[in-house]
Amino acid sequence: MDHGMDLSACFSADYSEARGRFTAAVDAAGGTIETYRNPNRGPAGEALATDVAWIGPRDARLVLATVSATHGVEGFCGSGAQVDWLTAGGPARLADGMAALMIHAINPHGFAWLRRVTEEGVDLNRNHVDFDRPVPENPGYAELADAFVPREISGPVFDAAEARLAAWRQEHGEHAFQVARGGGQYTHREGMFYGGSGPTWSRRTLEAVFDDFDLAGRDGVAVIDYHTGLGPFGYGEPISGHEPGSVGLERSVRWFGDSVTVPSLGTSSSVPKVGLSEQNWQRVLGDKLTYVALEYGTYDMEAGRRALREDNWLHEYGKHDWDHSETRRIKAQIRKQYYPDTDDWKEQVLFRSRQLLRQARLGLVADDAKPR
Repeated sequence: MDHGMDLSACFSADYSEARGRFTAAVDAAGGTIETYRNPNRGPAGEALATDVAWIGPRDARLVLATVSATHGVEGFCGSGAQVDWLTAGGPARLADGMAALMIHAINPHGFAWLRRVTEEGVDLNRNHVDFDRPVPENPGYAELADAFVPREISGPVFDAAEARLAAWRQEHGEHAFQVARGGGQYTHREGMFYGGSGPTWSRRTLEAVFDDFDLAGRDGVAVIDYHTGLGPFGYGEPISGHEPGSVGLERSVRWFGDSVTVPSLGTSSSVPKVGLSEQNWQRVLGDKLTYVALEYGTYDMEAGRRALREDNWLHEYGKHDWDHSETRRIKAQIRKQYYPDTDDWKEQVLFRSRQLLRQARLGLVADDAKPR
């Protein structure tokens, strides 16, 4: 796996560099790019956009899709993996009748501003619910909302918040605590894992991609959605949201092996969550979809809780001046939590990414060859 793995050419220092590397790699591979421009700007005034590449025949029956930056700051990982596939011979290995769809920075605002959330302050991976119906409830979060994101990050108010969280955690258990904190909530705009009150720009953009590239008209679509922050350092866990007994889960295990995990079965580093992007892909594609969130571990979950708490605090109660020392400290902390930026971690990212993309490509071909 070492040969041809050029870390310095794949991974970037910021959103703008990542975008430039991705678009250059697509051009070199002979692909086309559709650009969906975000109405906002980055911290240096740079333009923000989701760039979507198509490589292969426009009428391809089979599509190998990748998504980066669902959670903004996690885009360093996914963008690096996408550039690696483009520059390490991925396009040449596409089978006849197959195309690659590469969605780069579906949440460009979060990528540029080093946030997990969108410009609306919404966790995109909790935003895919039907807002015409009652949204899911999370009574645990509602009970602890002001403790999860206290008005102060030091001193008596902070200490009291931590004590409340520790007591609740002790009483209800770790699983209940993680569901309360991260399962998704729709009541506290200033809080963590907020699913929003309507579709975000990023969700609407993803839905436009579904239509613009006629994904519903394909015979099979495999999706690798890159994430970071859960599990052992550097390990890439293929998390399936397909439920037990479904065609999608059977196919995921057959393609990717027994390392596939399922939150609803308790086998994953992730607890069950609501409003996931996969649910929107599933709505469009049904049983033609095979989807995994490729989750790379970084640092421990408590470090992640601290990083998210301080970033939410900064944007709700602090002075998020990009040049302010407190802002720089908090942004460096959340960047490191979701992008360790070490060579050993990046090598593991590319190894696992190459493996799953190969397995997905071969799985699409094998299933397509079966009698219909």
